Amino acid sequence: MGNVIGIGIDLVSISEIKELDEKTNGAFVKHTYTQKELEDAGNVPGSKFHEFLAGRFAVKEAVYKAICGSFTEIDFDFRGVETIKLSNGAPKFNPNVELLKILKDIGASDVKISISNQDDFAIAIAEVIE
Repeated sequence: MGNVIGIGIDLVSISEIKELDEKTNGAFVKHTYTQKELEDAGNVPGSKFHEFLAGRFAVKEAVYKAICGSFTEIDFDFRGVETIKLSNGAPKFNPNVELLKILKDIGASDVKISISNQDDFAIAIAEVIE
């Protein structure tokens, strides 16, 4: 595995994600998450729906910080950051075409992510790997 060339972390309030979803009648969720993320969220128990989304939102922010914090000339729409679930349940960063180009331009081969939650908070960390 290569060197870490960027790192980002983000903490999200699960209740704030739920409030945004309710306040916007679902528009926030529809415009923030990818189709695959929404499909995966639909497979979690109802009481865990917003917890799941908060974790995915934290990943979007953490990946953005990991890339744009280290490479200040780079900017992109963090909503394009997608997290998929591996067969063992672990989250995996799944870059879209725009992010694949950005990763190539900065000399990165991958972005490793981790998500955790407790009480009303979800946290994610992202490491950009050379």
